[in-house]
Amino acid sequence: MFSRERLQALRYNLIPDHLIGEILSKRWTDNAIPFLVLVAVVATFGTAIPGFFNPFSLQESTRQLGEFTIVVIGLTVVMLGGGIDLSVGSIFALSTFASVACFFVLNLPVGVALGAALATGAAFGAINGYLVGYLRLRAFLTTLVTFIIGRAVFDILVTQFGAQIQMSFASSDAWDFIGDGTTLGLSIPVISALVLAIITHIVLTRARIGWHILAVGGSRRSAHNAGIKVRRTVFFTYVFSGLCSGFAGFLIATRLSGAGPGTGAGLEILALTAAVVGGNALGGGRGSVVKGVMGAVIVLVMTNGLIRLGFGTGTNQMVLGIMLAVAVTIDIRWMKNRHKVLNEVYVAPVYLKMGVSQSAEPQSGTPFALNNRLAEASHIGLGELEGPEDVILDEDDHLYCGTRHGEIMRYFAPDYTRSEVFAHVGGFPLGLAFDRHGNLISCIGAMGLYQIAPDRTVTRLSAETRRSLSSVQDDARLRDPNDLDIAPDGKIYFTDSTKRYDAHEWTLDSIENRGTGRLLVYDPADGSTKTLLDGYRYTNGVCIAHDGKSLFFAESWACRIHRYWLEGPKAGTAECVIKDMPGYTDNINRASDGSYWMAWLGMRTPSFDLSLRHPDMRKRMTRRLPQDDWLFPNINTGGIVKFDDDCQILQTFADLSGEAHPMVTSMREHKGELFIGGILNNRIGRYKIEGANPEWTGMRSYWGAQA
Repeated sequence: MFSRERLQALRYNLIPDHLIGEILSKRWTDNAIPFLVLVAVVATFGTAIPGFFNPFSLQESTRQLGEFTIVVIGLTVVMLGGGIDLSVGSIFALSTFASVACFFVLNLPVGVALGAALATGAAFGAINGYLVGYLRLRAFLTTLVTFIIGRAVFDILVTQFGAQIQMSFASSDAWDFIGDGTTLGLSIPVISALVLAIITHIVLTRARIGWHILAVGGSRRSAHNAGIKVRRTVFFTYVFSGLCSGFAGFLIATRLSGAGPGTGAGLEILALTAAVVGGNALGGGRGSVVKGVMGAVIVLVMTNGLIRLGFGTGTNQMVLGIMLAVAVTIDIRWMKNRHKVLNEVYVAPVYLKMGVSQSAEPQSGTPFALNNRLAEASHIGLGELEGPEDVILDEDDHLYCGTRHGEIMRYFAPDYTRSEVFAHVGGFPLGLAFDRHGNLISCIGAMGLYQIAPDRTVTRLSAETRRSLSSVQDDARLRDPNDLDIAPDGKIYFTDSTKRYDAHEWTLDSIENRGTGRLLVYDPADGSTKTLLDGYRYTNGVCIAHDGKSLFFAESWACRIHRYWLEGPKAGTAECVIKDMPGYTDNINRASDGSYWMAWLGMRTPSFDLSLRHPDMRKRMTRRLPQDDWLFPNINTGGIVKFDDDCQILQTFADLSGEAHPMVTSMREHKGELFIGGILNNRIGRYKIEGANPEWTGMRSYWGAQA
């Protein structure tokens, strides 16, 4: 029989409830509702209407779908740019008339008829674009006016020239093929719509003009401040929409070989409904061509299906109105409340029962008993620094550290009173290490692995690894690269603390306490980055062992140290070598006597340990309380631990006064002194180590006399 705690652990650790939040956080989930509606509509009418999937019926329907989709694609681009185009129906009708007039009345070639249709669409699109983009008139009213005028002009022209078009004997094999022919079983309108959709999608997602359109649709003021030519961008969206309507008008002209009073009637409502039902935002800046295509299929299948079932025009209009109202409501409510939904479901804590630890209380007699030694440390850069998470020294004794402002500072030996910005790299530089050539390598939070050469040239080494096939979240991206070390062969081993949260969201990761940390390796020989180990609770410090055959890495929230073997019979495997410590483990570095220094960024508390056994409590806490009232791991007081190659604890150091270095995330031994960093500190500590080798440096330990 399982105990109650055991059943609780199985419940929270095996049920992947975090997947709900991950799925909802993905942008492609916006396509889920229109896709499900598409499947439901096709299935419903396919079942209700005999012969719905008949090849001849499908071929005729797809010709109409191709023409309609082209119009919807043009309108979608306008909407993505923050506009709306109610004139697509009249542009479509006028372009149709221009085509048939050129071909049947003027007896001009098919190419000229196509050019006339495109010119008509481009002209009306340019008028809309100029009025809305450059004169900054209201898009709704402006395109409504051009719709009315365009429709009136079309009715006049059809009335005057309709008889000549009907009585014409003009013919052309090319005209007939475009209207009725197929290639590889597909009609020309379908092929044209597919090609246009692919090209438009690529332009919107990969080209500068596409990014500009989305930026303008998202916020015209911000786009203007970013240097984007907003008016010109808006102008071109309307020209593109006009061209699409013009091309679609040419295609229907070849299919019907005529134009009548009903040509394009109601098309603007159909196209607008399709674009919105597909999931494109009326407010602009959010959507895609794929959504427009899905919406076009939904609307056309539904309208044609209702007609074939015997329902009249009134029913069709009512259904379209309901669909449009529902789509707009879902779009507005989802955009307004999406972050609230994600806040409710994304953080999914798991059960963890921490092991009983030996006491760290002063004078407790345990190997972890803290003392007040670090209170004797002096300060470097007091008040000048913010967040020196890691520190390192070169062979000239100069001191380097990162800051939360994205800079790597250099303090000059021997007194470390003079300083300079060695490099500005952005992000938050965390772990640091020198390679054999004197290049400074840094893990930069939310950015990746970077190299700063001696001449201060900054180079990105890695920002991603191979994505897991089973992962909903994009775990290829390095979200929280933390610490690193370099092996004798030049390979860089580093940790990515969590795959679910960015570096500044470490509090959420600690409360969730899910194993999403990993150990990776970057190989400079081929530039590849591979994941070696996965499934750890906030992987942190990394240190290559003195013999170069293994490395140690920290698992912070589990308060453990692991050893990963690089060589020997255990190569490629890891084992826990120190567990159930009273503090949260952080950076690990070599010591001069063959042992290792390890930072405790904070100390365990009974209250937080207890909360880890109650995931429901932590879940309710994140949903109902402001973040200032959450229960966090204690990272205000920590210390330093020294352990040997057999993973036995040798010494501990702390600042019990809380005035010198209460918070420790890293430490480096250099020529008999210990230099101490802390991510919440405004200084670097400098502590004289009793009995340490005054000539030992980290550079020589790694790279020998050449350093």
